Amino acid sequence: MITMKELSIEQMEEIKQLFFKIFSNEPWNDDWSDPIQLHQYINDLIGNKNSFSLGLFDDDKLIGLSLGYIMHWYAGTEYYIFEFAIETERQEKGLGTDFLSKIEKYAADKKITHIFLQTERTAPAYHFYQKNGFSEIKDHVSLFKFFR
Repeated sequence: MITMKELSIEQMEEIKQLFFKIFSNEPWNDDWSDPIQLHQYINDLIGNKNSFSLGLFDDDKLIGLSLGYIMHWYAGTEYYIFEFAIETERQEKGLGTDFLSKIEKYAADKKITHIFLQTERTAPAYHFYQKNGFSEIKDHVSLFKFFR
């Protein structure tokens, strides 16, 4: 049975395993080979006061992640999703869309007014989010400065 539950720091190892499995492979190919960096990143997302992270489970197995924060903004309280993913072999079967629907209902019940996330226009996720009712913010620009 597919269910959604809030995630907590106690599930750190399970979250890290799924995150590594998904994002270290196609299409992302992120280099998460440093276990300390991975631990710190996941802790940043799930170990803070305003963390809001949800998991999609098939019985007791974690198969999907939505890791982010609750942000109190002038336009209402938002759920800022930093990482959203479904186990690779379960993608393209409607689980991501179902997970987003569950998140929206759950967030609305908590008086969250909107969801904010970012992705790359060239990533498959871009079209997935558009298909699920997300749209680009007019005149929004994300900036980045690498200084290493």
